[in-house]
Amino acid sequence: MNDKFLECGRLWQLGPDWRGQRCGAKTRAGTPCKNPAVTGKARCRMHGGKSTGAKTAEGRAKLSALHLKHGRSTTAAKAEAKRRAQVGREIRAELRDIEREAIAGGWLAKTWKDQFE
Repeated sequence: MNDKFLECGRLWQLGPDWRGQRCGAKTRAGTPCKNPAVTGKARCRMHGGKSTGAKTAEGRAKLSALHLKHGRSTTAAKAEAKRRAQVGREIRAELRDIEREAIAGGWLAKTWKDQFE
């Protein structure tokens, strides 16, 4: 620490007994960072607490691609899963209608499912 920090009382602020939230990110040495966290964030300014994110569409797309682990949780995959589920519900409803008509017409016994148990 230099004299400027001592004059401002920064030694007390950043000392080992400081009660504020620390950064907690791991340094290259593997120890936790001892800098104070940016207000409202969990990290200090050097470990991403001051970052406000990508500003351009290109930067946002690059960040999105970096954070994508697999394609299961993308918006397109979720929409496709909803579409397939809706098709399945429609097919099952159609089969129930056919079964109801077959039982009413006498072509199928009411207990026809029991033979498969």
